[in-house]
Amino acid sequence: MNVNVAFLSSDIGRLFRKRFAASAQHFGVTGPQWRMLAAILREPGTNQGALANWLEVEPITAGRMIDRLEKMELVERRHDPSDRRCWCLHLTAKGEDLVRHMAPLAQQAINEAVSGLSDEDHALLLALLERVRSNLSNDATPEANLIHG
Repeated sequence: MNVNVAFLSSDIGRLFRKRFAASAQHFGVTGPQWRMLAAILREPGTNQGALANWLEVEPITAGRMIDRLEKMELVERRHDPSDRRCWCLHLTAKGEDLVRHMAPLAQQAINEAVSGLSDEDHALLLALLERVRSNLSNDATPEANLIHG
C-alpha cells in the first residue's frame, strides 16, 4: 500500500468539506459559506484577506461571499479602528444563531469519522495530526491564526 500522508489528508479534508456542504444546504448556505461563518465566529473582526487565504480563494471571491452573507443578514462589516480603508467582519445575531444550529451537524460528521476509535486512538490521532500541522505551519501567517483559533 503506497498512500502518502499528503494525499490521504487532502482526501479526508475533501470528504469533510463534502459532508459539511451537504449539511449546510439544509440551512440555505454553501459549504464555503459555512466555513467562512465558522472562521468569523472563531476570529471576530477578521478581514477579507485573512479569510481568502484561509479558504484558499482570491480576495475578490471572498468579497463576493461576504456580500452574499451580508445580504442574508448573517455577517456585518465594521470599520477597522486602526485602518479606515479596511473592514472587520462580524457575525450578526442571526449568523451566530445559524452557526449554533449547524454546529451539531458538523460535530456529527466528526463523530462519524472517528467512530470505532478508542479514546486512546483518538487522542493519538489528534496528537499526530497536530504534529504534522506544526511541522508545516508558519505561525506568522494570518491564516495560521484562523486555523489554530
